[in-house]
Amino acid sequence: MALPVQTQVKFWSITIAILAVSLWYLGDVIMPFILGGAIAYFLDPIADRLEAMGLSRVAATAIISVLAILLFVIAFLMVVPTLVSQAVALADAAPTLLKRLEVFLIENIPSIIDEDSTIRQSLASLGQAIKERGGELVGTVLSSAMGVINIVILLIVTPVVAFYMLLDWDRMVAKIDALLPLDHRPAIRQIASDIDRTLASFIRGQGTVCLVLGTYYAVALMAVGLQFGLVVGFIAGLITFIPYVGAIVGGTLAIGLGLFQFWGEWWHLAAVAGIFMFGQFFEGNILTPKLVGSSVGLHPVWLLLALSVFGSLFGFVGMLVAVPVAAALGVVARFFVGKYQEGLLYQGLSIPEAPKTSDEGDAD
Repeated sequence: MALPVQTQVKFWSITIAILAVSLWYLGDVIMPFILGGAIAYFLDPIADRLEAMGLSRVAATAIISVLAILLFVIAFLMVVPTLVSQAVALADAAPTLLKRLEVFLIENIPSIIDEDSTIRQSLASLGQAIKERGGELVGTVLSSAMGVINIVILLIVTPVVAFYMLLDWDRMVAKIDALLPLDHRPAIRQIASDIDRTLASFIRGQGTVCLVLGTYYAVALMAVGLQFGLVVGFIAGLITFIPYVGAIVGGTLAIGLGLFQFWGEWWHLAAVAGIFMFGQFFEGNILTPKLVGSSVGLHPVWLLLALSVFGSLFGFVGMLVAVPVAAALGVVARFFVGKYQEGLLYQGLSIPEAPKTSDEGDAD
């Protein structure tokens, strides 16, 4: 005999509450495990393909791990030092850049700014605040003993968790499937399949798009000589998963920096603008249709809401789980909307009469 609906609702509500409380209190502790699970989920299709080619799961996992470590070490040695130095330099250069903007406004629009104006004082204060806070943030991250320890733990634990989860991924999925409630197993499998398809399209596909575009923007901007091009490309690629936001933020930042660096050299500015125009064309017509698909089911506003809510509640760890949870909630909502439209609450009890045929009309 199945449990009453009220009992099932209580059980699942308590389960969700326990998970939320655990995420609240153990966020920093479980972050390496969340990242490791995400990496394993991302790489599982590659392991499955290597298995289909005749390799064992252990061999496939070992090959993927070795290649991933090599790529990470190369990227860390080649990119991270430059990225950090450019970020620090950008924070230090903020007052100078804003001073140039102030001079530009004074020279070209003297009517809206003077020595004692609010705009001028705000620009000066903003530049000094960015310099102080930016340098303080970078310095804290790099010099804090606890921050260094956390980073080391993250760099050590995350790959280990990812390796073991990738190795046992199929077995874990089978174990979870065997524990599903028998009465609801078909429905749960359908929902899980839809969630997996949505996440695969978005996380794997959009993650690849972010990586490709971030690399393209960084390399192209550095090639045209833009200072802080690596930082701008990194920022643009990081938020590309929100449609148009990455290009708008990155393009605005790049063109703004280019105005100060290349003022009068209009072909440089045109090249910077052309880089982002081509990037948007490449993303919209080639990358996203091929890697993400035409319909993922995650609206940009829904993503922003999920990131804001989970980020404010659970911090950085909440932002990591925001996209998967948003995808899952969207799939579950569509499932129950479909059930609602199939039920009597939506369709009602009255059944419309069938139209009379011509023979019935003649008989009358």
